[in-house]
Amino acid sequence: MGEFAHALATEADLPRLRALMTRAIEELQRGFLTPEQVTASHQIMGLDTQLVKDRTYFMILDQGALVGCGGWSWRATLFGGDDSIVAREPLPLDPAKDAAKIRAMYVDPAHARRGIGKRIMALCEDAARAAGFHKVELMATLAGRPLYEVCGYTEIEAVEATSREGVVVPIIRMGKPL
Repeated sequence: MGEFAHALATEADLPRLRALMTRAIEELQRGFLTPEQVTASHQIMGLDTQLVKDRTYFMILDQGALVGCGGWSWRATLFGGDDSIVAREPLPLDPAKDAAKIRAMYVDPAHARRGIGKRIMALCEDAARAAGFHKVELMATLAGRPLYEVCGYTEIEAVEATSREGVVVPIIRMGKPL
């Protein structure tokens, strides 16, 4: 993991972040979802640019190339991007009682299983802890679930998100104490 640098994303990074996310959804969800569910996932997942504006969205870089990204939030939204069908809630959370949210985790398929996801998780959890949060939660894809379990997250509930066309995509709400 030491070979990778990290930086906070800015608005100038949005095009390459979105390109990485598209590749990750298309390639890493295969084997976990049907082709129809992968297509429908684009309506459920994606980047919430509020994370970039809040300066809570990290990029992992390999010699300047974007190889992973993910963030955390002190806002109530659990998942969903700017263009997704998921309703977002920008209200602030109370660190004394609420869980910070881990959001929009993606790794470039060409760099999968090299510790990038764990690196992003550590950055996000450290930042949430520094902001006073004592617990975190996230909404996992089936492809992401193994990473989150290795990082100490446990299932809170299984959820189904439904696309505009009626395609059901299984996702899992997970949490962890900090």
